[in-house]
Amino acid sequence: MDRYLDFILNHYILSLALAVVTYLLIQELFDAAFKKFDSVSPLLAVTKMNDIETIVIDVREPHEFILSHIDQSINMPLGKLGEELTKIADHKSTPVLISCQTGTRSASAAKLLTKAGFEKVFVITGGMQAWENDYKLPVKITSKQKTKAIPKA
Repeated sequence: MDRYLDFILNHYILSLALAVVTYLLIQELFDAAFKKFDSVSPLLAVTKMNDIETIVIDVREPHEFILSHIDQSINMPLGKLGEELTKIADHKSTPVLISCQTGTRSASAAKLLTKAGFEKVFVITGGMQAWENDYKLPVKITSKQKTKAIPKA
């Protein structure tokens, strides 16, 4: 036991790094085990969009959304998503696909949606970057910000 203590005292930076990495791994395991949303590839997202009625939410800022977005997606910037959820509150049992630029903002949006009671929430992995560049899927480009009407359930 004294040897472990000597090692820790002599190599405190390595010991601290081991503690931090262990903490981060455990945190990641808990997040993965308890998250209430799934991730789907852009191809699986297209399949879901074609097979069943889905809502596609783009959580990027309006200036990013205008440049390119998935056809029939709704722009709800992440910063305003909490306020905008009333627009789709009637569709809590409808599958919801969430996209952003790289897939990082989508996870935060998915957490908000699951907390709000949405049952089927999916994050598009890689976001619009993967949609356009990796999978070469079609996008819509608009010159002005347009608001899409939410279909009635």
